Amino acid sequence: MFTGIVQAVASISEITDSNGIRSFEIQFPEGFCKDLAVGASVSIDGVCLTATKLLTPDRVAFDVMLQSMNITTLGDFKIGSTVNAERAAKDGAEIGGHPLSGHIDFKAEVVEITRMEDNFRLRIGVDQRWLRYLFPKGYIAVNGASLTIAHVDKTAGWFEVWLIPETLRMTTIGDKLVGDQLNIEIERETQVVVDTLREALEENLGGVLPVLEKLLAEKGIDLDALARKKRE
Repeated sequence: MFTGIVQAVASISEITDSNGIRSFEIQFPEGFCKDLAVGASVSIDGVCLTATKLLTPDRVAFDVMLQSMNITTLGDFKIGSTVNAERAAKDGAEIGGHPLSGHIDFKAEVVEITRMEDNFRLRIGVDQRWLRYLFPKGYIAVNGASLTIAHVDKTAGWFEVWLIPETLRMTTIGDKLVGDQLNIEIERETQVVVDTLREALEENLGGVLPVLEKLLAEKGIDLDALARKKRE
């Protein structure tokens, strides 16, 4: 498990391919790898990777399967790419963000960036099937960083997050450009609540559910948002 609080920015120093496996050698800041062992989990841009070889005190190798590269941005990494890094949380660790598994749900594209003095707003495009789990003030993990959703437009298909200067300093998110891809992990508790409610409604309402959703939408009411509000 991870906390969503990025601990370091690391860099890709070597990439090799062999038998369908891509190996990354990643250079970390001094001290990040203290007591790290082969088999330990490290979040790299939000993706849980397993350390396969300790090359130097600050350089570690990780192996990645083709499937992981297909559903994440790992396949876009180049030598010199910088990434967000977080060690797996230890028992009793303070959860400064929100609990993350390191299992990415989907990739999303940066569609707009706004900079205003110390404010940084990122608008991220999302496929419709994932929007049901996104709500203002809800949690989302973007490249391994736990962020709070500021606004969601389910008609246009995007959500926004605002980043404070400290988050920009400690992560690579401020370096992203319009068109760049990001790794997104949705908040699991919200997913469970929304899916459970939908299953119950579908079981009891059947074909009436789409009609109900449409009527509620016309009145500006989001059925999934109601489910989340009921949980709170």
